[in-house]
Amino acid sequence: MPGTLVVLPARYPGAVPAAAVPALRSAAVVHADATLPDDVLAELGAVRRVDGEPFEVLLTSDPHHPDAATAERVLAAPAPAGSALLDAVAVMDRLRSPGGCPWDAEQTHTSLLQYLVEECYELYQAVEDGDRDATREELGDVLLQVLFHARIAAEHPDAPFTVDDVAADLVAKLVGRHPHVFAGSEVVDTAERQEHRWEELKRAEKSRESSVDGVPLGQPAVALAAKLTSRTARAGLPADLLPVGPQVGERLFALAAAARLAGIDPEAELRGAARRFADAVRAAEKAAHADGVDPHAMDSAAWRTYWQVSAPSS
Repeated sequence: MPGTLVVLPARYPGAVPAAAVPALRSAAVVHADATLPDDVLAELGAVRRVDGEPFEVLLTSDPHHPDAATAERVLAAPAPAGSALLDAVAVMDRLRSPGGCPWDAEQTHTSLLQYLVEECYELYQAVEDGDRDATREELGDVLLQVLFHARIAAEHPDAPFTVDDVAADLVAKLVGRHPHVFAGSEVVDTAERQEHRWEELKRAEKSRESSVDGVPLGQPAVALAAKLTSRTARAGLPADLLPVGPQVGERLFALAAAARLAGIDPEAELRGAARRFADAVRAAEKAAHADGVDPHAMDSAAWRTYWQVSAPSS
């Protein structure tokens, strides 16, 4: 009768589940199968098992080991959340290393910027569409950009950093900006209060001199206007000091600012209006095509005719 089967994690075969320690200590002989390397056998004091040989304790990294069905016990440590990220890091390292992908090896921080922007917008659209499958895929594409940039950064001759440095910095930031969660040193009972507290901690952490320091100026203009409005409102700037005037830019800024102060995301609103417009255009062109009219040769009268047809669905 087979004894205890201990499944070790394939990524770290030397990591033994805590529940298996008593069995390892009490067994007269600990066997291991061919999935485990010799150095792990030496560390655990195990001997290589001959196929079919009975065992008291058998170590393997195969979660589908044929003896699992008949073993007295099967002990395995569940993979922690995020463990598959190690595989993603390893794949990125392989692609970037000698013998990997020539295209990946040639990329730089700068050459990847276009893809970073594209992938973020594709994720934005997937979330906007409520498309769960696309959201999952696009999150992976955004993660790829993070892994790619971190791998390139590790090769910098003067100031290298790794994906572990990136993750460690993120952990420190999240813990430091949530003292009510991790330190219990204060009470934050609303999302609004947390948003204000986050900005206070960030300002102190980065020694910012202005309320608008750190606002990314390269973001879309409507979103930029909204962000500047939000930041300055928190700083107590009176709303009448926001940009106003007859110029198109000033008028657009005023409209975006009014939306932001009313709790509306003007970027999302404008995107929604633009997408509805695009849908209406397609519907009008489709209706014209159904009537045998070339949608690429319509005059204003034809557009108005088929726009009325498309309007209810837009």
